[in-house]
Parts: sequence; structure tokens; C-alpha cells
Amino acid sequence: MPAARVEYIAPWWVVWLHSVPHLGLRLQRVNSTFNPHDENYQESLLFLGLVAAVCLGLNLAFLTAYLVSVCCCRQDGAAQTKLRKSCCVTWSAVVAGLVCCAAVGIGFYGNSETNDGVYQLIYALGNANHTFSGIDALVSGTTQKMTVDLEQHLARLSEIFATRGDYLQILKFLQQMARNIIVQLSGVPVWTGVTAELTELADQTGYVEYYRWLSYLLLFILDLVICLVACLGLARRSRCLLASMLCCGLLALLLSWASMAADAAAAVGASDFCAAPDTFLLNMTEGQLSAEVTRYYLHCGQSGSSPFQQALSVFQRSLTAMQIQVAGLLQFAVPIFPTAENELLRIQLLLNSSESSLQQLTAMLDCRGLHKDYLDALAGICYDGIEGLLFLGLFSLLAALAFSTMTCSGLRAWKRFTTRDRDYDDIDDDDPFNPQARRIAAHNPPRGQLHSFCSYSSGLGSQTSLQPPAQTISNAPVSEYMNQAVLFGGNPRYENTPLIGRGSPPPTYTPSMRATYLSLADDHLRHYGSEFPA
Repeated sequence: MPAARVEYIAPWWVVWLHSVPHLGLRLQRVNSTFNPHDENYQESLLFLGLVAAVCLGLNLAFLTAYLVSVCCCRQDGAAQTKLRKSCCVTWSAVVAGLVCCAAVGIGFYGNSETNDGVYQLIYALGNANHTFSGIDALVSGTTQKMTVDLEQHLARLSEIFATRGDYLQILKFLQQMARNIIVQLSGVPVWTGVTAELTELADQTGYVEYYRWLSYLLLFILDLVICLVACLGLARRSRCLLASMLCCGLLALLLSWASMAADAAAAVGASDFCAAPDTFLLNMTEGQLSAEVTRYYLHCGQSGSSPFQQALSVFQRSLTAMQIQVAGLLQFAVPIFPTAENELLRIQLLLNSSESSLQQLTAMLDCRGLHKDYLDALAGICYDGIEGLLFLGLFSLLAALAFSTMTCSGLRAWKRFTTRDRDYDDIDDDDPFNPQARRIAAHNPPRGQLHSFCSYSSGLGSQTSLQPPAQTISNAPVSEYMNQAVLFGGNPRYENTPLIGRGSPPPTYTPSMRATYLSLADDHLRHYGSEFPA
């Protein structure tokens, strides 16, 4: 039965991408027909990469302008304004992180779709290669049987039937039929060159696809790591993590636009091929196959007849005639020449194996198998492959947007961190409640020597006129006080400062500590009051 025509219909994204204007480097219009060996066509695909490079330049210029504006703008001192800006920076970073995660998810899907499409193409090429190799093997094997094996058997039979002219005529007829079979098989195309090209194409495609898939996987991991570093840097207010995020974010931005350029060029080039694949294959096989054979496999329609039908019919008729003659010799010549039976049986076995080869060859030369492989290859590259490239392009755009926003938020957060540290530097170093002084004091070992309370007492007269010697306090309450002071992160220089004169002690001080302070203050007042009378 003739094969039912299975139509290939290009998807809408192929039509849309094929309609993209193809421009050369000199901005001249280029024919959009797929022709990878044409320099002008190669320039049109390179032009798409240059467009992505221009977008990258504009993106970097915007980030540079934003950096200048952040460095040059004046900070508003209002607390509410600072709070709003801090919330804006935080939420911008959060939104950028969510967009980045969504982009990575889209990228994973696109990478998987592209990988599935490419490997479907490779699988279809492998099936077609198997068919072509089988055709060549059957043709060469049958030719070998007819030219070498059959001639050897006929030569021995000629010696046996030397006295019978009628039997010799039958042997000559068998030789003529064998020559007809060889002539018909010579009309079958030799697929050796096509097989070598398809094998090389499949190997190169698999090699490139493996490293493409692996590169995108590493890019996805890098993007997620950068998002994690950004969240940690903003949460811990670490300028080291923030600087790492900014550097890696710029690298990811460059890689995103580079992947966008590669995806755009690959998608447009594949769409140009998928818009008219028959035309490209007809031009590519023009010097190796006849146009009739190529159209037979590409179209495989009900009305189209096989170009091998006549050759296969002659092959079948010749084999049938040879089998009839051999069967007659076995019936009438063997009783007269018993020694000929062995050679005739071998010829009969050879003809039976040749008939089996004819059936396999007929099935392999049928267009349905190769046409199915052709449609599978087109479905892999034109449907799954290009669809995956579109999703990868969307990933690149979203990733570039996310990292641009994240970089802007990082620059603003860096400016806020720097301003906060500068405000801490403006606080008096002698202030015991200075957070920066407490952080520095945490790394300094506690002093074992306590200063006298008199230098800090304002109720004993002029401090410049009183210079009492420093004395060491070794009683237990003071040691307890010292331990508590160090525990609360205070500086040892302020631990002997009586807080009673400043008002109430901090709420974290217990009543026993307050009583200790009061008793120590009364002892010092009595001591210095008796030594220095008013």
C-alpha cells in the first residue's frame, strides 16, 4: 500500500523568527534563505550578536550613570526618608532575587527542551544512517554473490555439462540473469558519502550540545549562588559579601548578554532552515543524489512512484527465472550427472538468500522509513529545539534585568553602609554607648588596673587642682562589677566611672550592684573629704 503523506507544518515561532530582517555588517538587506556557507548570510547572523553587544553596552552605561548618581547625590538626614530608602533597597533586592530565580526556572526548562530536541535530531540521523548502511551492505553483498560465488558454481557446472549443449545454454541464461541483476543494483545510489557526512554531523552536534548544556547548567548555578550571596550580604550588612556580589553580578550580566547573542543567532538560523528544509536538502544533495530520489524521500506522497520500482521488479523477475531453471536442472540433469547435484543445491541456496536480500532491500528503499526519520529530525530541531532556545533567550533577558536591579540595589546598600560607618566615626570615642567603640573594646584585653574615682567626680571641687594617686581596688564587689562590665561589652576605661552622678544606672544593673556603687561612692567622699577639707 502507498504511504500516506504526512505533512510538515512549520510552527508559528519559526515563521516569526524567519521574518526577522536579515542585515549585513554594512546594514544591507540579506536573503533570509538558509545558506550557512554564504558569507553574507553569516554576517546577518553575526549582526544579531552585535545587537546584543550594543544592548550590553547600554546596560553598562546605565549602571555607570547610576553609580555616579549614587556617589554624587546628597544624603537626606530625615529619619523617615532614610527608612523609606532602606525599605526600597531591600524590596528591590528581594524582587530582583525572585526574578532571577524565576529566570533560572525558565532557563532549566528551555535547556531541557533544547537538549531533547537536539538528541531527537541525533537519534533520527542515527536511524537514517543505519538504513543507508543497510542498503549499501545488501547491494554490495548481492553483487558479491552474483559476480563471484555464482560464477564459481557455474564454472564447475560447465565442466560437468560439457557434453550437453542444452544444459550449457541454461547455464549461459543464468549468467545473463545474474548480469541483469548486477546492472539493476548499480542503479541504486551508493550512500557511503551521505553516511559519512551524517555521522560527522551527528558527532559534532552531540559534542557541541553536551558542552552547551553543561555551560548553561553552570550558568544557572552561578546565578543562584549570586542571589544567595546578595541576600546574605544585605542581611548581615557585610560589605565583603556585597563587593563579591557586585563583581560576580557584573560577570553574570556579561554572560547573560553573551548567551542572549548566541541564542538569538542560533534560533534565527534554525528557523531559516525550518522555513524551507526541502529546498536546502535538495541543494545540498545535488551532486550526490538525483533530484528524483531526494524528492521521493522528502515528500513520500501517494502519487509519487518509487524511482527504484523498475530495478526491483527486474531483480525479482530475474531471480524467479533463475530459480525455475535451477529447479529444472535438479529434476532432469541430476539423474544423468549426479556430481552436479551439490553445485546446483548451492546455487539454489544462493538464490534463496538473494531473494531474502531483495525483500530487505525493498523495505529499506521504501520512503516511509526514511521520511519518518526526516520528520523526527525536523520535529526535534524545529519544535523542541527552537522552542527551548526561545525560553533560553527569555532567561537571558530576565537574568540581565535581575542582575542590573541587584547591582543598583547593591550600590545603594554600599552607600548606606559607608554612611552609617561615617556616622559612627563622628560619635565621641569616649562615649561608652558608642557601638563602634564597644566593637573595638571587645577585641582588646581587659585592663587589670583601675583608675581612681576622683578624677570623674564633679562634686569635690576643681578636677585640675586635685591629683590623687591611683589606687587599686581589690574588694570583691568591685571585681564583680568589673566582670559585669566586661560581660556587657563596656570599655575598661569606663568601668570605674560612677554612673550615680549621671542619674539612674542602666536598667540592666541589679539592685545589689547599685548598692555597691553607692557604698563605694560614700567611702571615697569620706576619704577625700578628710584629706582635702573644704
